[in-house]
Amino acid sequence: MRLWSLHPRYLDQKGLVACWRETLLAQKVLAGDTRGYRNHPQLTRFRTQDDALLAVGVYLRGLHSEAVVRGYHFNAAKILRQGSAPLIDVTRGQMDHELGHLRAKLMERAPERVAVLPVLEDVVPHPLFRVVPGPVEHWERV
Repeated sequence: MRLWSLHPRYLDQKGLVACWRETLLAQKVLAGDTRGYRNHPQLTRFRTQDDALLAVGVYLRGLHSEAVVRGYHFNAAKILRQGSAPLIDVTRGQMDHELGHLRAKLMERAPERVAVLPVLEDVVPHPLFRVVPGPVEHWERV
């Protein structure tokens, strides 16, 4: 499961679709509707929110918005909670880690997209996140 802190615009088609599906699974986990993945570290930052389902709903909305821009048809009715949620902090170190991870994935499956990836200083987070100084997040498996 990879719930990217990076803006969905950087993901290739496979990455965006996979992130949508994995986040729907995360939503199911947070709603208590599945037994698997309950302790997955990627869920930590959502669980720390006052309303985890709203936070994951806002995350899904960001993915959906990018899908609309690209002409994809993601079913927004699958988002359990919609509205606005407080921004979640993500560290610069985490953004750097994810940018490198995405770059490696794109080199394999969509090398033409690597050229459009920004340098770390210019990278934009997913709309749910706010970048703050710091190392790779404690929940990340490095």
